Amino acid sequence: MGLPGMVLSAIAAAVGAIMYWAITYQGTGFRISTVGLILMIAGAFGFVVSAIVFAVSRSQVGGRRHELNRQVTDSAGNTTSVHESSK
Repeated sequence: MGLPGMVLSAIAAAVGAIMYWAITYQGTGFRISTVGLILMIAGAFGFVVSAIVFAVSRSQVGGRRHELNRQVTDSAGNTTSVHESSK
């Protein structure tokens, strides 16, 4: 989902629009315009769902800064303090 889903949904909706409005062939028992309408509806629904997933996945969870303080002691008894900060 997300951005690739949005692209695929837009392509499906475009193909559906072409099948619905641009193709005038009428066969017996099978209507291309009906398939086009179904593709447009499915494409629009998929685009909305993918946009929601994309928006949710782009938001930050929790705080903006993460800090880590630790103290390391080696086998000789030497102590080192480490401070890590990330945004």
